[in-house]
Amino acid sequence: MTRIRTEDELHAIADQAAREHARDSAEELLAWAARTFGRSLAVACSMAADTVVSDLAARALPGVDVLFLETGYHFRETEDLRIDLPVFQEINLIELRPDQSVAEQDAQYGPRLYERDPNTCCRLRKVIPLGRALAGYEAWVTGIRREDNDLRTRAGLVEWDKSHKMVKLNPIAAWGADELFEYVGAHGVPVNPLLGQGYPSIGCATCTRKVAPGQDPRSGRWAGLTKTECGIHL
Repeated sequence: MTRIRTEDELHAIADQAAREHARDSAEELLAWAARTFGRSLAVACSMAADTVVSDLAARALPGVDVLFLETGYHFRETEDLRIDLPVFQEINLIELRPDQSVAEQDAQYGPRLYERDPNTCCRLRKVIPLGRALAGYEAWVTGIRREDNDLRTRAGLVEWDKSHKMVKLNPIAAWGADELFEYVGAHGVPVNPLLGQGYPSIGCATCTRKVAPGQDPRSGRWAGLTKTECGIHL
């Protein structure tokens, strides 16, 4: 898949949409995105609570491409949901893999790179594969919510993604946890069972810990480090 619109055209669409769709519901925003981008729209899904976003997108654009980063370090629950999700949602699930297997990465960089240099590990296993895939789309949809952490409090429903040079949609940015799980219950959306076991934000098993009640939902990611993002949304 290749982009049809130029970078300048996409940037103009993002700027206009940021003004005109700033108060849209998630359903309204994704209906607009489906009309505007069609098959040049993709959803990034980590198989946590963001399966809500793939559900919303599939309702607006049946068969939408859903991108899942197969890092090689996921929880079993995450892998199980990856297998099950296409049964429940009308999506085209696409697995994105790093250039190296875990064993190949260990051979080059040494074992447990995620402990010694998590930024490099995330770049190799997440940022580069996703960037390569997104180059073929004009817009992508994320599950970012403003309450996730301080870095995301200003997230707009529509943004210009300067890193990937495309339109970025955050349809549930304004949702709180209550609204999120109300949608889950109302529409029977499968979510990662670890969400109910003290893991409000789920990444690789090697770098994700349980979170105490009242803590920042993402404080269990790269616990003990200043790192709070894998680099995809920076």
